[in-house]
Amino acid sequence: MERTLLHICCAPCSVTCIDSLREEGIEPVGFWYNPNIHPYTEYRARRDCLRSYAEQVGLTLIEQDEYGLRKFVTAVSHTLEDRCGICYAMRLETAAAYAAAHGFESFSTTLLVSPYQRHDLIRQIGESIGRKYGIAFLYRDFRVRFHEGQQRAREAGLYLQKYCGCVFSEEERYVKHRPLEKPPVQVWPKPVNPKKLARMQKAAANAAARAEHERKMAARQEPPASPLSSEE
Repeated sequence: MERTLLHICCAPCSVTCIDSLREEGIEPVGFWYNPNIHPYTEYRARRDCLRSYAEQVGLTLIEQDEYGLRKFVTAVSHTLEDRCGICYAMRLETAAAYAAAHGFESFSTTLLVSPYQRHDLIRQIGESIGRKYGIAFLYRDFRVRFHEGQQRAREAGLYLQKYCGCVFSEEERYVKHRPLEKPPVQVWPKPVNPKKLARMQKAAANAAARAEHERKMAARQEPPASPLSSEE
């Protein structure tokens, strides 16, 4: 049976990838290496979920357990708009190097299952790195079973993340898909609606007029002061 090192980005994405390869007679070995995932709590949640799922489905899992915040940010800081290609290359090169050094026939990645990833770029980078290390990049278009995998992941209670992984993708889900309703900087005191301001000014003037009227009425009702008597 052919042995393929399958780079896994998260447990939910691996569900139908593992099944598809096994149906072909290929036994994948999972490979965890994702220094792009931040913050650490998110990294840990995805890693631990994969550990649990691998045990459930009898998948051998190899971990290169590196929380690579500084490494990743340094690599992409000069070109944030093109960071995805750098991210793919970082992970696939590490997987290819391990596969070549440990006698695997090929390597692949669960990134190929997501319709939200840059599919053609992943394939291009994978094949290029494969040539570099003298190992085949096993390309499969796993996207046809993406929704099936997501549904099965929900049914199995797997952790389903809300963004791709890096802090920049986490930012984008708010900026692009949930525009801020309020400006980032609040003016204090907040500006008042002109009509509301006019009503407030009128109310203040009326209150002042009533107070002045009451003062005058009270002054009229006061008895005259008694004259002081003098002793002769």
